[in-house]
Amino acid sequence: MPAYRPEPPDYCPVCDTEVPEGARACPHCGADETTGWSDHARAQRLGIPDDDDDEPFDAEEFAREESGAERKRPWSRLWILTGVAVLAAFLYPAWRHFFG
Repeated sequence: MPAYRPEPPDYCPVCDTEVPEGARACPHCGADETTGWSDHARAQRLGIPDDDDDEPFDAEEFAREESGAERKRPWSRLWILTGVAVLAAFLYPAWRHFFG
């Protein structure tokens, strides 16, 4: 039974060069499954921390970062007030015409 050979990535995780379909190594840097296409190399390219990191994974912090809950929009109220003022400026003449 032949050994499992994973498909090469679309882009080399070592040099970020496009890898042709069915290639056994990167045409630019020569990286292959043993030198750079391993699951560990792919995880490092994605910024996934190793299990041996000193800092434990904080699920709550990760959820806050991913959801954008920490992003504050200080100007959002200003935009709402500006929209209301512009709408009032357009509707005021019609209001005066019919009710004034």
